[in-house]
Amino acid sequence: MAPLRVVQWATGALGGYALRSVITRPEFELAGVLVYDPDKAGVDAGSLVGLDPIGVTCTDDVERVLALDADCVLHMPLPAAYFGGNHTTDVETICALLASGKNVITTTGFVYPAAYGQGVVNRIEAACAAGGTTLHGTGINPGFMSDLLPLTLTGLSSRLDHIYVRESSDYRGHPSRQIVTDLMGFTRSAKDYALAVRPFRAFQRALFAESVQLVCTALDVRLDEIEESDQFELATEEFEIAAGTVLPGTVCASRWTFSGLVRGRPFMTVECVYKADATKVSRWPDPGFAIHIEGRPTIALTIEEVSYGLAGAAAHAVNSIPAVCAAAPGIRTLLDLPLRTGRGTARLA
Repeated sequence: MAPLRVVQWATGALGGYALRSVITRPEFELAGVLVYDPDKAGVDAGSLVGLDPIGVTCTDDVERVLALDADCVLHMPLPAAYFGGNHTTDVETICALLASGKNVITTTGFVYPAAYGQGVVNRIEAACAAGGTTLHGTGINPGFMSDLLPLTLTGLSSRLDHIYVRESSDYRGHPSRQIVTDLMGFTRSAKDYALAVRPFRAFQRALFAESVQLVCTALDVRLDEIEESDQFELATEEFEIAAGTVLPGTVCASRWTFSGLVRGRPFMTVECVYKADATKVSRWPDPGFAIHIEGRPTIALTIEEVSYGLAGAAAHAVNSIPAVCAAAPGIRTLLDLPLRTGRGTARLA
């Protein structure tokens, strides 16, 4: 069987892991690389990620990438919210790729595009029909921890009362200042954070609303609304992280909660805790993931550590390439692909 031809779209902290995986795995052939940094344009893709040259040159020419013959695009740019836009900007790019005849796996959301309304779904489905292609949104959270894993566990349930998922992540070693400071707001003063975090708040709400609605749809639960809240913590000392210096009085952690409500009660809650350096921030839980399913039976699962979370997110996307390329054209969530999900049934108390 001929290897699947893959395009890597964006080569930041996440895309770099994916690019290395595509290059080193024999079932894939790198067809092209789209970069945003002008200094990366013209660089050999292998050299870019510390491997031997492979003869594929990175480009910042979008039209050139759209014209490539490829089976799949790993779409991994910063979310449009970083540039002051919203998900519609990403929709336009994704639709252009789909209409050009390439399947798309994206980490900018879209784990459940129906959360954005029928208009967005219709645009994406039309692009899929035009190109005979498939869209799949994935990642580590959402994409695995807050949707695939809880749904798998509900396969053991005869009654579900509440699903709780918590992520706590340490950004001490995250290399991207664009993510850690510009988007998430760490190292900023409280005043600057309040202004800077608005795009990230909108992105977070959209992202986890997708995840919550995906799980609830799979369990045949109709939500009345999704509530969101967030808090932040200020540093009491100066310390260094990969993305810069955290000064006393600047933001060093944040906590976000998203709750899908039914008749005023939470049916599913996702809590996300982000710390600039977990060894310097004692408030809120230590790094790791936790899932607690209340019902019959009650199930608790704790993942104490996921080292190199970006590598995990990239791997989850890369590993889905064969299933996405084999799928029928259209939007394909984790509910539609052979990704080993469980199927519990909600019995609301």
